[in-house]
Amino acid sequence: MTDSASRQTHFGFQSVAEEDKAGLVHGVFSSVASKYDVMNDLMSVGIHRLWKTAMMDWLAPRDGQRLLDVAGGTGDIAFRFLDRAPGASVTVCDMTESMLVEGRKRAEAGRLADRLSWVTGDAMALPFADASFDRYTISFGIRNVTRIPDALAEAFRVLRPGGRLMVLEFSQLPVPALQWAYDRYSFNVIPPLGQLVASDRDSYQYLVESIRRFPDQESFAAMIGDAGFERVQYRNLSMGIAALHSGWKL
Repeated sequence: MTDSASRQTHFGFQSVAEEDKAGLVHGVFSSVASKYDVMNDLMSVGIHRLWKTAMMDWLAPRDGQRLLDVAGGTGDIAFRFLDRAPGASVTVCDMTESMLVEGRKRAEAGRLADRLSWVTGDAMALPFADASFDRYTISFGIRNVTRIPDALAEAFRVLRPGGRLMVLEFSQLPVPALQWAYDRYSFNVIPPLGQLVASDRDSYQYLVESIRRFPDQESFAAMIGDAGFERVQYRNLSMGIAALHSGWKL
């Protein structure tokens, strides 16, 4: 079918029309926004903090840089970037206003307010001019985008020549036995935990399913290259539970 209105994509393990996915994802994150940071700590036993530290280590923030952090509503990446580069500036862009509201509530948001801006926007159609940023990050957000190639193309567009993309996302373990054990944990623990902590089992069921639908490390690296980025590399974190992908606009 060529009619875009009839194209299908995935929402977790469900097949949905492309035009419906953004609204469904928006509903998920509107529902979990107030418990998002707490649930990240509980689901990963705090390990997501180490992954984000590894992201900053590889990204190496510098004063004077302009970072665009997409799907970064609660500010975790933005705050870490500015703590390492006090002379930098960050724009946090998220499609879900309630996530941005939670980010603005955090103490760091007040302390860093003069270097931070918060914008509601879609990763596939960013509300920024060409070549506006030195760095683009997206952490645990790109798997929720309806058309990932469109989001990568937008990342390439808004980066200046010499700019860098970095993606932190859940990925695939290369050892089948470990993947099997991780799947058992994910499907049997995380949705009930979401029900207990956030009173929302369905949203966390979707989040677990969305991880399984995301491309493996090599496939995603190829997508980044197809978007025009060069020197594409990735690093596995926690044996591949998550991965960092890096690419440069040269």
